[in-house]
Amino acid sequence: MAESGRATTRTRATLTDVAALADVSVGTASRALSGSGRMRPETRQRVLDAAQTLGFRPNQQAQSLHTGRSWTVGLMTTDGIGRFSTPVLLGAEDALGAGKISVLLCDTRGDLIREQHHLRNLMDRRVDGIIVTGRRTDPRPPLTGVHDDVPVVYALSPSTDPGDISVVSDDHQGCGLAIDHLISTGRTRIAHVTGPAHHAAASDRARFTQEFLAEAGLELVLGKPHFGDWSEAWGRRSAQAVLRAAPDTDAFFCGNDQIARGVTDTLRESGVAVPDDIAVVGYDNWDTMALAARPPLTTIDVDLSEIGRIAALRLLDAIDDKPSPGVHSVPCRLVVRDSA
Repeated sequence: MAESGRATTRTRATLTDVAALADVSVGTASRALSGSGRMRPETRQRVLDAAQTLGFRPNQQAQSLHTGRSWTVGLMTTDGIGRFSTPVLLGAEDALGAGKISVLLCDTRGDLIREQHHLRNLMDRRVDGIIVTGRRTDPRPPLTGVHDDVPVVYALSPSTDPGDISVVSDDHQGCGLAIDHLISTGRTRIAHVTGPAHHAAASDRARFTQEFLAEAGLELVLGKPHFGDWSEAWGRRSAQAVLRAAPDTDAFFCGNDQIARGVTDTLRESGVAVPDDIAVVGYDNWDTMALAARPPLTTIDVDLSEIGRIAALRLLDAIDDKPSPGVHSVPCRLVVRDSA
């Protein structure tokens, strides 16, 4: 028999079809698919299985009208390069994806005018909430122009308002991990080389480092931290200066992995064995730097993806009217490689 040549049109499954297949009411099917309401786990699973069998996809627009939610979240970042914001975003998406919430990414490039432009667009799209992140740990002013019913969570860069919800890396604990590791390997003449003093990451880590050394009855080589740039070039210059002034130095704790890589370059070129003669510990666990260094860097992982995940969970809580204002700290991890 010849085929008619006319394409067969497949009727899209409806919520009524799902309810009929699962042998439940339409209301029960709706609650099961939205994750709301109380019901037996096997009933909810039966509805989910029916929806999968039929290829049912909920009408997002209808859901939004019914629940008053758009099922979208805005993520605003000042980190156009993505070095810090990308892991935070991926962590947030992992948490939000489980609830089938879409993420709208906005890059403000650190410009307040651009930030307000993106914020107006997010408000027009009626997002359920906003996550704000950046490339530095310095506190930042709260967003202005956010509607009262739209919660905001600040990730990595905390809000200056203690009433806001912020999720940050626990630099105090991270510095403790680094110093404990160095001391446990017999190092007592430790230099600290870091970034610009006006950056919170540099000033905080330097202060915490000195506190932990003091608790162990030690002090920094030359009695002070060495502030400079977040660069390999600064790591090389500072290592040369420290070795000239304090040749008995037995360890460098660096404010980031770029500086640490510069330090290891200088030590290697000077004929110093790492870690046998001098140990080196970095900060951030940036694979591009840490794994390419010679030898690969022992470093502190600030767990950016976990910061993003926790920020997303705190945002979901706030959307459900269960906010948790204040600063939430995410622990760091010591990653031991060959430099210390």
